[in-house]
Amino acid sequence: MPDFRKEFIEFAISRNVLCFGEFQTKAGRLSPYFFNAGLFNDGASLGKLGQFYAKAILAAQLPFDMLFGPAYKGIPLVSSIAIALAAEGNNYPFCFNRKEAKDHGEGGNLVGAPLAGRVLIVDDVISAGTSVRESVEYIHAAGATPAGVAIALDRMERGKGELSAVQEVRRMYGIPVMSIVNLESIVDYLRQSQDLANHLLAVEEYRTRYSARMIEPIERGGIYRAG
Repeated sequence: MPDFRKEFIEFAISRNVLCFGEFQTKAGRLSPYFFNAGLFNDGASLGKLGQFYAKAILAAQLPFDMLFGPAYKGIPLVSSIAIALAAEGNNYPFCFNRKEAKDHGEGGNLVGAPLAGRVLIVDDVISAGTSVRESVEYIHAAGATPAGVAIALDRMERGKGELSAVQEVRRMYGIPVMSIVNLESIVDYLRQSQDLANHLLAVEEYRTRYSARMIEPIERGGIYRAG
């Protein structure tokens, strides 16, 4: 596992963003871990989060021309990621949407640079895929092209069918989805952790029970390519 992914897991644990125990998911499953990116809620942690996204995006070597952050969680994310990428010498324009169209001033639903070229969508996780669908609609309406999606964590578990939410997005839109970490990364980390090793068995059992059907090879680092 690349060092920055291990560092991200440790960072998420230190902020109580990643917790281990017993938690009920929206699907009614009892999960041995929980991830709440909303707890990256101050300037220092948001800035550091943007740096981790930037490292994962650059590691994926995916060509794109600009960034898009869907409201609401995507707004601070896309801002922090754009700043982190610029600090690495990669200055990309970015854009985000409003939930409600503005009827005065510049008007419209979009704020920031005009959507153009190949657009990378950024979000925290993919659950039902709603924000990705809405983002793709904005991008297509502007005559631009969705280049992929970058998220913090891929839980790699199936939804209502045999595929995970990430796999469904990839299949529906034919675009890659990259994550800073995925469930395999967390399992690898627990295997090496003395302090948290007691949670390994529960996480592995959960993975075995709810993991999505593999439809193509997966890189452990969390980088996914469209098939």
